[in-house]
Amino acid sequence: MKIQKDHVVAVSYELETGGAIADKAGADAPLEYIHGSGMLLPKFEAALEGKAEGETFDFTLRPEDGYGTFNPAYLVDLPLAAFQIDGKLHEEFLVPGRTLPMLDSQGQVVQGTVVSVDSDKVRMDFNHPMAGKTLHFTGRVEKIRPATEKELKEGLHGEFLPPQDGCCKGGCHKKGDCSCGEEGGCGDGDCGCKEDGDCRCGVECGCEK
Repeated sequence: MKIQKDHVVAVSYELETGGAIADKAGADAPLEYIHGSGMLLPKFEAALEGKAEGETFDFTLRPEDGYGTFNPAYLVDLPLAAFQIDGKLHEEFLVPGRTLPMLDSQGQVVQGTVVSVDSDKVRMDFNHPMAGKTLHFTGRVEKIRPATEKELKEGLHGEFLPPQDGCCKGGCHKKGDCSCGEEGGCGDGDCGCKEDGDCRCGVECGCEK
């Protein structure tokens, strides 16, 4: 069997960028996805198209074929007040290099990385962490099988299902609206949803306790 659209593919891999391993998945816990569903980078899927179980792969993606080029316009200074909850500043979250889910002007959750913290403002980088980087993938195709009708409709882990009230995927949007991902938690895993309508993810998920 070869990799083709609407098949579940499991791959072990290493991602190298800038001379260091940035991500990896071993054969004991491979990356699984539905081929052709748009879950992964289009050029990543294109490089695996037609490969069979047991085949290895080795390819490189330029920034424009990966997560895009670095855009200086996505460096934004935000007031410290934007990180307050009930008037209290949670400085433990304001650590350079830490990624925080935040809301954009349309109310959508976006990921921003703390660049620096000053006395009155925080510089955030809303570029993807891999923006501007050349991606070198090596790995092996571990398993291939046709996706079931349920998987094609709902996704491997329900990722194609529409958002619902209470705990669902996509990050916390506002007080009383808890959407903390498929595992019911968020951030470093030290917070999560107790029940529908109860969001206790703090500033890291962009909502109030």
